[in-house]
Amino acid sequence: MKDYRDRVAIVTGGASGIGRALCGLLAGRGAVVIVTDVNEVECRKAAAEMGGRARGVFLDVRDAAAVEKLVGEVAAEFGRLDFMFNNAGIIVLGELRDSTLEHWRLIADVNLNGVIYGTMAAYAVMAKQGFGHIVNVGSMTGLIPAPAMALYAATKYGVVGFSNSLREEAASLGVKVSVVCPGLVRTNIPEGTTFVRIPKEKHLARLPWKWMMDPESAGRAILRGMERNRAVIVFPWHSRLTWWCYRWAPFLLKPVLGGMVNYFRSIRTEK
Repeated sequence: MKDYRDRVAIVTGGASGIGRALCGLLAGRGAVVIVTDVNEVECRKAAAEMGGRARGVFLDVRDAAAVEKLVGEVAAEFGRLDFMFNNAGIIVLGELRDSTLEHWRLIADVNLNGVIYGTMAAYAVMAKQGFGHIVNVGSMTGLIPAPAMALYAATKYGVVGFSNSLREEAASLGVKVSVVCPGLVRTNIPEGTTFVRIPKEKHLARLPWKWMMDPESAGRAILRGMERNRAVIVFPWHSRLTWWCYRWAPFLLKPVLGGMVNYFRSIRTEK
């Protein structure tokens, strides 16, 4: 792993899951890490446990002005901003026919607008200084279809397209852009999921927890991909295989996707 001593990083959604793992890895390698989250208690606790130069800061990524203010303050204080990890995200799970525009506004504000706000604020600083790396966390659902997660997938497809497009613009200005598309990772994101006519406990009991990647391994995979300047960072290996299959032989996934539709309809409630 690369030496991150004295590099400056901001991580959104840093109080738990992949975000917290990233913060710990960066802090352990000597970086100045600004751990941000809407859960102020947990992000400050996480930063305190990391020691070093980690700092916990409340941040709601839906607030563009607050995001811009934080990025500006960090860059001014340390004289640079090396990394911006736009990691914060939520899930709305349920068929589109059961969802509402409020569900869409909620998930779009966090997953898509939050990434765009963070990117634009960091990019303004990085383009001026002539270096930096923006890492936006998408999902496998931004690369392949995801029945019962259409709203979530829309935001993640947006993050992928946004990041890949900006990567081409930013390269000549010295700024790198990567998008992360993980498969299933053992995080607490199900606790913050909005379940729409899907029984939470029944669904969680069916998830393949033992096959999921742990957050620290996910964090290491992200840093490896970032160090190699990968445009799209996909993990674990079976997610890369699934992506490859969908790109080159999408018909192979039709039975799987149909099975997912049948599964969600089998547990769908009337209210």
